Amino acid sequence: MAQPTLNTSPKVADEIRQTTCYMCACRCGINVHLRDGKVSYIEGNRDHPVNKGVLCAKGSAGIMQHYSPARLQTPLLRVGARGEGKFKAISWDEALNLATAWMAPLRAKAPEKLAFFTGRDQSQSFTGWWAQAFGTPNYAAHGGFCSVNMAAAGIYTMGGAFWEFGAPDWDHTKLFMLFGVAEDHDSNPIKMGLGKLKARGARVIAVNPVRTGYNAIADDWLGITPGTDGQFILALVHCLFKAGKIDLPYLLRYTNIPFLVNQDRKSNEFGLFLRDDNGKELVWDRARQAAIAWDTPGAQPELQGNLTVNDTLCRTVFSLMAERYLADEYAPETVEKSCGIPAKRIRQIAGELARVAFEQEVVLDRPWTDWRGQAHDKMVGRPVAFHAMRGISAHSNGFQTCRALHMLQILLGSVETPGGFRFKPPYPKPFEAHPKPHAKASPGQPLAGPHLGYPRGPEDLAIDGENRPLRIDKAFTWENPLSAHGLMHMVISNAVAGDPYEIDTLFLYMANMAWNSSMNTQGTMEMLRQRRDDGEYAIPHIIYSDAYSSEMVAFADLVLPDTTYLERHDCISLLDRPIGEPDLMGDAIRWPVVAPDRDVRGFQSVLLDLGARLGLPGMVDDSGAPVYKDYADYMQRHERRPGIGPLAGFRGTGKDKGRGAPNSDQIDAYIENGGFWADHIAPQHAYFKPWNQGYQNWAVERGLFDVQLPYTFNIYLEPLQKFRLAAQGKHALKPPEHIRDRLEHAMDPLPFWYPPFGAAEGFPLHAITQRPAAMYHSWGSQNAWLRQIHGHNPLYIPATVWNEHRFSAGDWAKLTSPHGEIIVPVARMDAQNPHTLWTWNAIGKRRGAWSLQNGASESEKGFLLNHLISELLPSQADGHRWANADPVTGQAAWYDLRVKIEKIEAPEGLRSKPDTGQQTNPVATTAKSLAYGKEWT
Repeated sequence: MAQPTLNTSPKVADEIRQTTCYMCACRCGINVHLRDGKVSYIEGNRDHPVNKGVLCAKGSAGIMQHYSPARLQTPLLRVGARGEGKFKAISWDEALNLATAWMAPLRAKAPEKLAFFTGRDQSQSFTGWWAQAFGTPNYAAHGGFCSVNMAAAGIYTMGGAFWEFGAPDWDHTKLFMLFGVAEDHDSNPIKMGLGKLKARGARVIAVNPVRTGYNAIADDWLGITPGTDGQFILALVHCLFKAGKIDLPYLLRYTNIPFLVNQDRKSNEFGLFLRDDNGKELVWDRARQAAIAWDTPGAQPELQGNLTVNDTLCRTVFSLMAERYLADEYAPETVEKSCGIPAKRIRQIAGELARVAFEQEVVLDRPWTDWRGQAHDKMVGRPVAFHAMRGISAHSNGFQTCRALHMLQILLGSVETPGGFRFKPPYPKPFEAHPKPHAKASPGQPLAGPHLGYPRGPEDLAIDGENRPLRIDKAFTWENPLSAHGLMHMVISNAVAGDPYEIDTLFLYMANMAWNSSMNTQGTMEMLRQRRDDGEYAIPHIIYSDAYSSEMVAFADLVLPDTTYLERHDCISLLDRPIGEPDLMGDAIRWPVVAPDRDVRGFQSVLLDLGARLGLPGMVDDSGAPVYKDYADYMQRHERRPGIGPLAGFRGTGKDKGRGAPNSDQIDAYIENGGFWADHIAPQHAYFKPWNQGYQNWAVERGLFDVQLPYTFNIYLEPLQKFRLAAQGKHALKPPEHIRDRLEHAMDPLPFWYPPFGAAEGFPLHAITQRPAAMYHSWGSQNAWLRQIHGHNPLYIPATVWNEHRFSAGDWAKLTSPHGEIIVPVARMDAQNPHTLWTWNAIGKRRGAWSLQNGASESEKGFLLNHLISELLPSQADGHRWANADPVTGQAAWYDLRVKIEKIEAPEGLRSKPDTGQQTNPVATTAKSLAYGKEWT
């Protein structure tokens, strides 16, 4: 039989260029192979500190993202109705002149009329700087509907949080617990870390309503009921307190548990710390039998007791903790029914945590000196590590739940110690080192400071003298005081309602607000179409920038086409979201490894062009000429403060690290180094970072901060108590009457649990989404390779519900919430919480979007749960409707959704509902077959 002639070693590339992946937010290093000037293959960069050569399905499929038929080709001006997708091509000059004509009058008279919000763009230090120069208070990114609870709770509690702020000590951890982790974020480092744990025989415990991905390889999986993670965590704390298994020496040295708290309920300072004349928090010293400043040399703080200091009744934080967490409210037998984990199992896990932490301690022979000047001959650690993300964060009790998890780590002494959780530079840093929010707009002037920050108390809220919000999303108001990432999910509904005011121009970048990035998706689409009585749109102008023909493109008036990530300059900066690891500080770039073949421009360069046309400070010189020719020029020459710029590597003459003068050859140096820069931390400085004198000195030398910033962890969070006092009328600022009870309840300075707000009579089931490892937000399901992994998404149903409703393979169901209903295909899955339904997020697509063919499974069977979720909670007794969000931070409570299910006949055409119609596609539609090197027609 004749055998075909095969080329078993085809030529892959004639050149390799190294850059940074953008197929998720992991920011792995990649080698891009080029053949005849085209991208032919993508692999991991083995020298890169993040992924060390490992690359996931998304990263490998970047070639299909780059050559996607959905790529926008040219600037577009709407010619049909919003939502239709009908446009005409225009030139860049016409597009930028039009955008300038819309925005220039706003800056001159009412900068707040521009709302500028960005999605997962990874350049928020730059876009925030632009918005600050424009003068609008209305800027934020997607964190407010993603995981701000995790970030804010971590920064307020311990100066950092999971993932971008830190990582487990994979080399020394012996017991690892993960909660609600999204598999599309930080996936390669986590997979590599889990591989290390498995190879060493370390234990992995996963807590998640659904057993997929990382949970599937865990030694133990706990199918928890959504929204009860905080209850479970505090039950573990209860058991540890009962057994006396907490690290008291660690807590006394590094936390505020010995601080004295005012217990005079009549005092305007009730619940605040007692302080000396210099403002230092007081502790009760056992030896001196007196109250002294907490950082007094040789202090021996008392842990418990009712004391009177300067005629003020007070107690230690530890006393308040013991009283709360030893109460029966958090006993395993109390919480087992609601959280779905048996009391015996809770006690076993608490015992396992204690046994590993205190009987299997890790000791490293590394002398170090703490910030007090005390020398230590070794580093002792508790080898228990945790990791968590959106799953515990996206609930209306998410802030306090995340605080509880951070507290659990601290109680075990496993933060910044060998075997535990470790910070990545530029973290750790206390919340006081972050800016406060700024929101007062002045015509023709820049904002006085950054939009986003960390309030210390009611005096830092973004409100006017009559408690009216200064921001369109109502961030930093009495409704959600600590909204460190803003409330992007509330912008459109607030703007259309004119509450707190109307806007003129909505400027969005890479934020698919007409689809999967909005609650109440169908309602949001109608809001974007809504007209005023005079016939004009309620939001008069919508400018949108994206690289692809998404659902949001169809609702824009003006489309500014972005490049793909292989055609652009990007800065993964220490000012923003760097690539650092616990043992190093680092940052990275993207650069055009191939030139665009369309009339598109990188969005950041477009912003600089717009800034120059608008005459924004910092973007034009005294003569009005542009300061920067493009974003690459900005990356090299911009200084946020003297010697500190977007890129920390190769500064000055090319050898300066962190601090140094701008270097005109800096990008070339990054390219030569593989697209990244890294500076390793000395081993004796790599642990105990908040208190390690050597690390603190190194961090100042590198420009991470300007002075040493040692601090204590805030198990008791005093800023929350200040808001409680305001609710009680004991502060100069007074919240509206209707919000006082809510504030007093939510702003508890010690972590606690309360039921999520989403429960509704007649809706017994929970419904959640998960992100698949092979997709990232809504991008992946346009990708020809990744679509083969997830072509559509069924609703996964547990055996109990499946059998109760007599479902069979191939059936359909109607899923109803208090807000709406959808009709979807179903599939059985037994490895999930028995009261929880779930599906993959963002697989479903609107017909006509993303250049998918008519009849594509994503737009036929694919669906979103978002249609069932309202952006507002039901009316209160007084008629007020709160945002469907955490009352502390305003994070969207996606996972509070409650539903009921009904088996139905398969719909005609086997198409999921609701039908949101079809948008016209302004670019080519995907061909039935694709081949490398062919045009996508």
